[in-house]
Amino acid sequence: MVSEWQFEVPTAGSKRLPPDGRYMEALSSQGYGFDVAIADLVDNSIDAGAHDVLIHFLRDGDQLVSLVIVDDGKGMDDEELDVAMTVGGRRGYDEKALGMFGTGLKSASLSQAESVTVVSRTKRTRPAGRRWLMERAKQGFECDIVDPDFAQDFVDFYQGRPIAFQGTIVRWDGVKDFPTHGGGGQTDRYLHRTANKLGLHLGLYLHRFLARDDFHITISVQDVRTGMEYANYGVEPLDPFGYPTSGDPAYPSTFKVDIPSVGAVRLDAHVWPPRSSVDEYKAFGAVVEREGFYFYRNDRLVQAGGWNNFRQPEQHLALARVAVDLPDDPDSKVFRLTVKKEGVQAAPEFVSSLEAAEDDQGRTFAQYLADAERVYREARKRAGVARKAAVPPGRGIDPQVRQVIEEELPMLTHEDPLQVRWQKLSNDKFFEIDQDDHVILLNQHYRAALLGGRNGSLNDAPMVKSLIYLLMQDAFQRERMGSRLKDNIELWQSVLVAAARAELDRMAD
Repeated sequence: MVSEWQFEVPTAGSKRLPPDGRYMEALSSQGYGFDVAIADLVDNSIDAGAHDVLIHFLRDGDQLVSLVIVDDGKGMDDEELDVAMTVGGRRGYDEKALGMFGTGLKSASLSQAESVTVVSRTKRTRPAGRRWLMERAKQGFECDIVDPDFAQDFVDFYQGRPIAFQGTIVRWDGVKDFPTHGGGGQTDRYLHRTANKLGLHLGLYLHRFLARDDFHITISVQDVRTGMEYANYGVEPLDPFGYPTSGDPAYPSTFKVDIPSVGAVRLDAHVWPPRSSVDEYKAFGAVVEREGFYFYRNDRLVQAGGWNNFRQPEQHLALARVAVDLPDDPDSKVFRLTVKKEGVQAAPEFVSSLEAAEDDQGRTFAQYLADAERVYREARKRAGVARKAAVPPGRGIDPQVRQVIEEELPMLTHEDPLQVRWQKLSNDKFFEIDQDDHVILLNQHYRAALLGGRNGSLNDAPMVKSLIYLLMQDAFQRERMGSRLKDNIELWQSVLVAAARAELDRMAD
């Protein structure tokens, strides 16, 4: 029994405990999304001094086979390749580098694909390559050496697009996100949706780099057998502060936050113009997710929106965005960057310091938030709009529809989201509602009629689901339904059943 507390823990030696091979599985299970993983690889290209990056989707007819990211950066020799492919390998990052932990290439790639191959060439060395195959990696961290002739052929394949005298190629095979069956236009639909979403993500998180004249990202789709290129377009910068005119002439304004362990940190506070329709305002995320802090590290956006425990997001602050360039301190305990570079953990020290932040006009940060809220409310008032708050839309309602609903209506943030799903019901009912669980059930029997014979999905039939969502708001905001509401629901039920049956009859003719 310890008689008194010891501030230091005594030791009796040490022993080496290398990680088990299954650590590779854990490394690749950090919640990377497809877009976030690719952005992590583009960061490496930027650190390598690349001017052009190609994101190349390769297909064989209707089947997607590989994804390749190519850059014209300085490249790597054999020794540098070994470091880059080592888990936690440190390359002596420059203080302005985007890389930090030495895990991004491996964890991002193997979270999305069964294998990752890296081939690289410098001005002074022949092409060299390494490959991590997940199955071999789990058996003991065994990394394959790519055949030198293949490495040369691979570099030659991308000669001039964009590799010139040097560059690096990262190839993903067995990509988990690719459709398993590409027929019936499934591959084309996937590529259209994925490439568009990827372009928006890269355009946002790397917008400061893309705004420069000497850096470009291209997304291309090509058939490996015919050589036919289906798509080729450049990624455009998406500046979250790129409004034409400010929503309030007093902003933007710079606030100074004095954090004892860090020093002064600048907050560039902006107020967007109300009801903006430009992509820079509405192309990413729900409206309440886009307000708040936009943290940058070395010009790379690492968090797009959110208040970091300073306050809860709320509809009336939809126009408030604050740009924060993080201090040059990789060991900072105030701002900790996630491995995926998709969020910042801010210590309570930062949050408490916001209370005393002021701009050069003597305005407090709280006053800025009040001004942003005032602009939002006055715009609603001028439009003659005093809309009733709604239960938030949830699963089953298309994300694009949810985004518009959240922009157009104030949300009851204390309420659980309203879900819509299909279920087998009596044929004399088009829908049922479950007030306790916040669910609208649609009759599975009429699903084919509504979809016109198309395959169903989680977010299908957006028109009908949106109308039902709007009609059912009163039902989910009352503990007990009055006779008038019950009668309305019966009316809607009868009309919708008749319409669905008429549609089924048309399909049978």
